[in-house]
Amino acid sequence: MIIRKLGEHEQPPMDLLLLADPNRSLVEQYVQRGSCFIADKDGSAIGVYVLIPTRPATVELVNVAVLEALHGQGIGKLLVLHAVQSAREMGFQTIEVGTGSTGVAQLALYQKCGFRMTGIDRDFFIRHYDEPIYENGMQLKDMVRLSQDL
Repeated sequence: MIIRKLGEHEQPPMDLLLLADPNRSLVEQYVQRGSCFIADKDGSAIGVYVLIPTRPATVELVNVAVLEALHGQGIGKLLVLHAVQSAREMGFQTIEVGTGSTGVAQLALYQKCGFRMTGIDRDFFIRHYDEPIYENGMQLKDMVRLSQDL
């Protein structure tokens, strides 16, 4: 498996991107604004993430996704660590990420990769998504914000 930046004329792997964020319009917007990286295995995209500059010296990691059949194999952790290293190499000083408050595994993953919680955006998923999102048997309402100094 290699992790590489999506080529300029390559189409982003929408099937993977929509696994992490069901709002197609939002996904298309941030893929356009950011840098998309894919985990490639034997010519197929098995994972993806996007980095979006948000403020001077700050970048946000959005949409970390791995094919469902490959969950639990450490690919997500490799993607997050690659994103941190890529952000550092791009000259950013801070990397941020937001994830659903009901995603216990995601919160643990980000913390294992050096992120620390910085806040909660209450009702984020209610304000930004037309349809309710359920995760771990609960309606997703709040976004937990985390960051890491590079």
